[in-house]
This record gives sequence, C-alpha cells and structure tokens, in this order.
Amino acid sequence: MLHFTIELAHRAGELLRQGHENGAALVHTKQSTVDLVTETDLASERLIIDALRREYPDHAIYGEESGDVLPSSGPVWVIDPLDGTTNFAHGFPVFSVSIALLVDSQPVLGVIRDPLRDDSFWAERGQGAWRNGQRMQVSSTAELGRSLLATGFAYDRATNPDNNLAEFSYFMPKTRGVRRAGSAALDMAWVACGWLDGYWERGINVWDAAAAVVMIREAGGLAMSYSGQPWRPGDRNMLASNGVQTMHDALVTGLRSARAGLPSLT
Repeated sequence: MLHFTIELAHRAGELLRQGHENGAALVHTKQSTVDLVTETDLASERLIIDALRREYPDHAIYGEESGDVLPSSGPVWVIDPLDGTTNFAHGFPVFSVSIALLVDSQPVLGVIRDPLRDDSFWAERGQGAWRNGQRMQVSSTAELGRSLLATGFAYDRATNPDNNLAEFSYFMPKTRGVRRAGSAALDMAWVACGWLDGYWERGINVWDAAAAVVMIREAGGLAMSYSGQPWRPGDRNMLASNGVQTMHDALVTGLRSARAGLPSLT
C-alpha cells in the first residue's frame, strides 16, 4: 500500500511539474478571489481518484475538490491533488501533492511529493518517517529565540478577525524567522525532517494536514490542535512542533498570548 501511494504521488507530481512548465490555466475561483482551482488541480485529482478506485474499490475517498462529508469509520483516502494552488497559478515554485490514509479517523499513512525539488516524504504509523529513503528526524531546537517557524493564512483572512495576524506578529520578533511558503503539507513535512522547528495555522483542512501528521509523529514531533489535544480530522487549527518540551511549551504559550484579545477562539 505504501509503495503504491508513493508511486501514485510521483505520477500526480509529474503532472503538476508539467503544468508548472506549461503555465497554469485557471478554471475558477471558489469562495473568494484568493481561493483558486486550476485545470491541473482537477487533472491531478482525476488521476489520483481513478487509481485509488481501481486499486481499493471498497475504500472511501475524500479530497479538497471532491467529497462532502468525511467518513468517520473505515479506510478513507484523503487527498490534496495540488496543495499550494495560489503559488501554482502564479508560477511560484512551491506546491505539492498530499495523499493520506485514515483508518477510523486516525492517520496511518501519508505521502507528500514536491515535484520541483524531486522530494518525496512518506511515513507509515509505527514504521518511521522518510525523505527519499533517508530517515527523518525532527530538530532538537529547545529555545524559541533560536527557532525557525512556518505558518499560513486561511482564505477568509480578509473578513475573519481570527486571521492569524496576531499570532504572526507575536512570533516574528521572538524567533529567527517565520516563513510563509504557501503549501501547508510541505511546511509540515519540513518540520518532520528538521528544517523547521514548528508550524501553526488556523483554518486548516484535513487534506492539508493528514499526511504530514503521520510524518511529524513518526519523526518524533507533536501534532496538536490549539486546545492542546492531539490533532484529529475535523480540527481546524494545527500546532506542529519538534516535540522538545521547552520549544513546544513556548509555542503553546505564544499562541495563547497572541490570541487572548481575539473575539473568538474558533
């Protein structure tokens, strides 16, 4: 199953790479002018879904461009055929394919493919996390002031006061830097391989996070909701860290401090 998923992510990633070289064709916007879909999103989704249906006809499939309700039981494939569509549509070279398997709402397998850097990240519960065949391990950074973090901003950031700007403003001067690359799946994969020390985002979706959660946990890190509980499908916020207690506690404290004045803690 893991080998099948890695190969499938490679095939979808090659489709994205070719689309990037040829120039993205915008199909339409979704809920706002910053929530985009391209022909390549849809072609990648068709490729992945067709392959999954042939190989695992009894499994459910849920993704960004398809699926209305996430099943809570049984095996469910969760897919993001193009994570980083806004980047892709503008030619900005940071985007990925993300494929995860949930069993009874628990992430058990995840693959993320970065086609432009020829990077494949994968993990299976209990079997470790890997990048291009090399074992991944989270960083050992213990102090917020020595950390490099990443974050993202939800599509409703212009209309929702809970838009992550307070959190960004809090962490930026207290760290070595905060990156906003535009692909949540890659941000979290980079936490798993130790390039980043932590990641947070409000408004995240299950297809953004599921594959990376397996990697982070298998690489020794923590993937939590803002409430402090282990992240589960349906949680709309994410805090991922290297799991070092002082580092993780500093991130939790920072989020609480930054969000204390917000009208809502959704």
